Formats: sequence, C-alpha cells, structure tokens
Amino acid sequence: MDLELAGKSVIVTGGASNIGRAITLGFAREGARITIAELDSAQAEKVAQEALKLGAKDVQVIKTDVTNMDQVKAMVDAAASRFGGIDALVNNVGWDDLKFFMQTTPDFWQKIIQINFVGMLNCTYNVLEHMIKAGNGGSIVSISSDASRQGEPREAVYGAMKAGVNSFMKTIAKENGRHGIRCNAVCPGVTIPEEEEEVSSNSMWSNRTAMFSEEQFAAIAKSLPLRKLGRPKDLANAVVFLSSRAAGHITGQVLSVSGGYSMIG
Repeated sequence: MDLELAGKSVIVTGGASNIGRAITLGFAREGARITIAELDSAQAEKVAQEALKLGAKDVQVIKTDVTNMDQVKAMVDAAASRFGGIDALVNNVGWDDLKFFMQTTPDFWQKIIQINFVGMLNCTYNVLEHMIKAGNGGSIVSISSDASRQGEPREAVYGAMKAGVNSFMKTIAKENGRHGIRCNAVCPGVTIPEEEEEVSSNSMWSNRTAMFSEEQFAAIAKSLPLRKLGRPKDLANAVVFLSSRAAGHITGQVLSVSGGYSMIG
C-alpha cells in the first residue's frame, strides 16, 4: 500500500531514541522529509544518517528542548522553511522514573508535567499555527501510554499527564477537523529497545534494568494476551499509518499498541 508520505514534511520530537528512532526510520522508509527535534544531537545525527540510507528524501536535526517555547517555535519554523511546510507532527518526547507517589516530590511532579504534557502543548501549538495557515490539512500523533487508561502503580503523575494527552488530542481533533487536520494518540505498553545503541544517553531506557528486572520483563510478557513485550517498530507502524492518507478518516482516537494490555471499547 502506498501511504503517500513520500516528500512529506514530518517532525518527530525525541526522534533519536527507542520509539522515536523507530518512528523516524519508519517515515524514512516512506521517503519523507524529516526533522528530528532532539536534545541528544550526536545520537540524532546517527539516526539521520540511517534514515537517509533507508530512503528519507531529506533529514535535518535541530537540538530542541520541547519544554522551551522559544526553542520549539524556532524548530517548527525551520522545518517549515526547509521543507515547504509541515504535513505531520509526532509528539514523541516522554520521560518517567518509576516511583510510588509518596516517594516523589513536587520538583519531580513538575519535571514529569513539563516533559510529558507542556512539551506536547508547545509543539502542537506551533505546528497547528503553520498547518491552519497553509490550509493543506495535516496529522498530529501524540505518544501517550496505557498507564493513562489502566492506572499503573509507580506511574501516578506520568499516567495522569498521559491521560491529559488523550483528552487534549480529542479536543483539538474536534476543533481542527474543519481544517482537515487529524489528531490521534497512540498508547504503548512496556516497549523496550532491541539494542543498546538504539537509546540516547538521556533516555529513561538508558539503564533498562533500573526500570524492571529481566524476571519482571518475562512476567509482564507472560501476562499479555500476545505473550510478548512491545518493540519500537510496533509503535512506529501505528504512528506512520495514522499519519498517512490511508488513515484519512481517523481522528480523535486513542489507540493502544500494547499486546492487549489495555482493551477499552
């Protein structure tokens, strides 16, 4: 199936590590023009070279802190300038540190809120401004989490922010459908990188055993209907599809890609 993404201008935030890397490479295989907005410039440059080898028409890396509105605006303007507009945005940046709520502090809450929610607001606001003005429609996909749908111990504030992402995406889908702009969320479950080099130094997965032990990984896989943990490419496939013409009548949806962990009708 031709997803009609060749030559399209796509922004992927956090596009150099784990799920973000797989999303970047997924768009590359479709021949897109890609802007990687990433704090880890060295890792992003490596992924950019991989993307070009896989068929990306062009790739640029812009060092961006998504919690900084000025940096986000500059990144979005640069993407629009170099590639003649913006056709798709993937709000992929996210971060957590697994702790029970009573082990956390207000400073920790603010970090979770800024990275997982405010950063998404900053990017969406600036991209919508371009998309609405251009009048060519577009797609925005935000990476949420099944922790937003189920409630997950040690992810209280993170899950709350991701639930906010789900609600926000539904609202902007309703507000901007008249402009032909589609807005959806994708919820991973436990999704682990296959190789250490797939992860940047600032990733929550830079030390995967700090998140879960290998025994816990095995137990999680056994508990899922599909009996396997998620891999980055599983999420990338869903995101690329939702960003394409093939999903042209899909908006305001929250899709779990988690091996069946969450089944919500």
